[in-house]
Amino acid sequence: MTATSILPLALDIATATLALCFLLCAWRLMRGPLVIDRVLAVDTLYLNAVALVVLLGIRWHTALLFEAALIVAMLGFASTVALARYLSRGDVIE
Repeated sequence: MTATSILPLALDIATATLALCFLLCAWRLMRGPLVIDRVLAVDTLYLNAVALVVLLGIRWHTALLFEAALIVAMLGFASTVALARYLSRGDVIE
């Protein structure tokens, strides 16, 4: 096997694994007995979305998707912090 034939196989395996992770996180988001479980599921969904965008950027040979992955990561972090503050204090802004 050459390097050109291994990369598409690795990308396919990684994409299938991310699809499974999306399903498991969506299940935890719907079934989570606690609110904390749901917050962690949303945070993990953001991380999976970032990983999927990076994989698509590698597959399609474009650097634009890497910038999109950074934007999704920043939005995911900010929303997780805001949701955690809301759940712990009752408000986001003091």
